[in-house]
Amino acid sequence: MAWSLAQIVAALGGELRGDGSIVVSQVAPLARAEAHQIGFVAHPKYRSSIAGTQAGAVIVPPALADEISLPRIVIRDPYLYFAKVAQLLNPTEVFAGGVHPTAVVLSDLPASVYVGPHAYVAEGCSIGENVVIGPGCVVERACTIGSGSVMRARVTVCFGSSIGERCLIHPGAVIGSDGFGFARRPDGSWEKIPQIGCVRIGDDVELGANVAIDRGALDDTVIERGAKLDNLVHISHNSRIGEDAALAAQFGMAGSTTLGKRFMAGGQSAVDGHITVCDDVVISGQSCLTKNITEKGVYTSVIPSQPHQQWMRNAVHIKHLDDLVSRVRELEKKLKLMGEEE
Repeated sequence: MAWSLAQIVAALGGELRGDGSIVVSQVAPLARAEAHQIGFVAHPKYRSSIAGTQAGAVIVPPALADEISLPRIVIRDPYLYFAKVAQLLNPTEVFAGGVHPTAVVLSDLPASVYVGPHAYVAEGCSIGENVVIGPGCVVERACTIGSGSVMRARVTVCFGSSIGERCLIHPGAVIGSDGFGFARRPDGSWEKIPQIGCVRIGDDVELGANVAIDRGALDDTVIERGAKLDNLVHISHNSRIGEDAALAAQFGMAGSTTLGKRFMAGGQSAVDGHITVCDDVVISGQSCLTKNITEKGVYTSVIPSQPHQQWMRNAVHIKHLDDLVSRVRELEKKLKLMGEEE
């Protein structure tokens, strides 16, 4: 799909500088963009990326508006605007309603719902208008899926789970599998605790490939509106993810934990169980939260990488930290007594 710059500005706003009749059909990085493509510069410090570009147009912040001669759209947040342009040029695939002959459907569906090859929809489900259930998906009994939600291939929605409207769920995601709940027997073996809660997902949530969200043991596991979960994220039972949270790949959290609104987690980070994190907290990649967080901000707990021999020397000192702390405390006590005697 192709749009002229004038059409883009009419649809999305922004200030047009240069020839508005220039037509672009795709977005691209400036380094390899061609005349039919549009790129962006997020910040003036990246101005060098404009030099030599073959792009037909560029999206720039106000600070760069007068520095280039290319047709351009001037906007305060070029990255966000670029995302919206990318959506215009790459519209979501539209599925005509219908059930593939190989699918098994035991619930009543609106005519606008698409069910792909070898998918299964159990009895007692409530499916909204324009829902897409992709190839090989499984929707177990008594599930709810809101209007406009799309499930790609091989998504599993376990019994009693609910998904809001306009959600996008990528291949392999599992929603509502049993949480990791076991009681220890006297002999050291394990007694399974039935997981009788459900999973409730709000509107406009996106789940990446192979995301796993456990059903609650007693209370429901809740993913609130607008949350975005990257590939291979794991959410444990009875947890709550706040609105507009963003969790990068391989994030994991233990059970009965609440993450506030707009929580952001870097890749391979983790959160311990039974804690609460306030709104607007960010944790760096590979960090681990082990206690409640009551003040917004950025938190980091990783040790930067260093040469192996240096790490080994430091590791020796780490083993003696507890003894070192005790000795320092004793010294502080002695110094305090000496000060009082004087």
